[in-house]
Amino acid sequence: MADRRTPEPGTTLLAELSDIDAAEVARCARVLLRHPLLRPGGPDGDLVPLVYRHRAPLQELFATLLGYRLVVERRFARLYKAGAGHDPTRGENALSPRGYAYVTLAMAALTGVGKQVLLSRLVADIRSAATEAGITVTDDLADRRAVTAALRHLIGLGVINETDGTVAGLIGDQPAEALITIDTDLLGQLLAGPLATADTPDELIAQATHPEQLGVEHAVRRQLVEDPVVLHADLPPEHAEWLQRRQRRESMLLERCFGLVTETRAEGVAVTDPEEYLTDIPFPSTGTIARIALLALPELLDPEDALDLDVHRDDGRVPVSAERVRLVCDRLLNDYPTAWSRQATEDRDALPGTVMALLVTQRLAVAEGDGWLLSPAAHRWLPSPDDTPAKSAAPEQPPPEVPGWSLFDDPDAKENP
Repeated sequence: MADRRTPEPGTTLLAELSDIDAAEVARCARVLLRHPLLRPGGPDGDLVPLVYRHRAPLQELFATLLGYRLVVERRFARLYKAGAGHDPTRGENALSPRGYAYVTLAMAALTGVGKQVLLSRLVADIRSAATEAGITVTDDLADRRAVTAALRHLIGLGVINETDGTVAGLIGDQPAEALITIDTDLLGQLLAGPLATADTPDELIAQATHPEQLGVEHAVRRQLVEDPVVLHADLPPEHAEWLQRRQRRESMLLERCFGLVTETRAEGVAVTDPEEYLTDIPFPSTGTIARIALLALPELLDPEDALDLDVHRDDGRVPVSAERVRLVCDRLLNDYPTAWSRQATEDRDALPGTVMALLVTQRLAVAEGDGWLLSPAAHRWLPSPDDTPAKSAAPEQPPPEVPGWSLFDDPDAKENP
């Protein structure tokens, strides 16, 4: 009997293209997921012409599958992705919370200054905007470093450029002047949230993460694309039911359109990128913290070592105490003293928290009280033997000797001895 199910829009769209065009669209989709503001001179900026060429299928792909809006011009492409909501594992590592605040204040200050502005004027406008917003500002070194980090972030996005001088002059003993040029087109594309319809920060976050017209479908698929691990227990009941019902179809869809591979367990889905292009923090990795985290997982997941905790949970998570993590880390340091970076391991008291923080960013753990809960997905890194040893075979016995004859034998000799 023929399969009468409605084909997925993304696969249908790619099926209508030639193999080369379909591969190029999938490649551009991956690049836009990694760099939502794509421009010449930035990371993967050489693909802007290819994105412009395939703008129609790309806009349809993102709109139908994820509910994302894609704006493509000859000079840039901007993918308006949904916000992550209240998620402490997301964000630019180089920016502190105050640095993020200064990014938004700088964007507000840049809106009305035209094409160029002096650094001193821009900083004055930023601090004025902060005061207007009720944010206390100072002129100490820490505050100037936060402003500098925010401006460097905007430079990295291509929104502003150092035409003469540098923003690093802010943190010198005697602040130096600089001329800043503003790309007003990119500046206008930065904000993804609907500022005009939000009255509070929480309302803005809620509206920015809204799953658009397809509701459950867009919400769950966005999590699969953006998060390495999605557990059924973490989803609303209707989202979990939808994912369990469609796991195989979603796996095919993600692989075809974005090159992502899914691993399905009873507890949920882990999504990986074989090329590690869409992975901002690779794991496993070669760094000391990543290697200690990988080697610690087998012991932390072993229920026999968790006698002080109730390991039988409906969601499949394994609780671990801070003391257990400390003991496992100490054991690894003592057993392999020359295997680790001295700088990464010199503070033994801070090491367990650093190791678990890495697992939290990978969605392999969540904080729970004074300890953590390890995700069921962590079991995928448990060690396994390379091969099954062959069973020992009994020594071969020589074949029985077969009586022979020759032309010189007397055929009657045995019968007539």
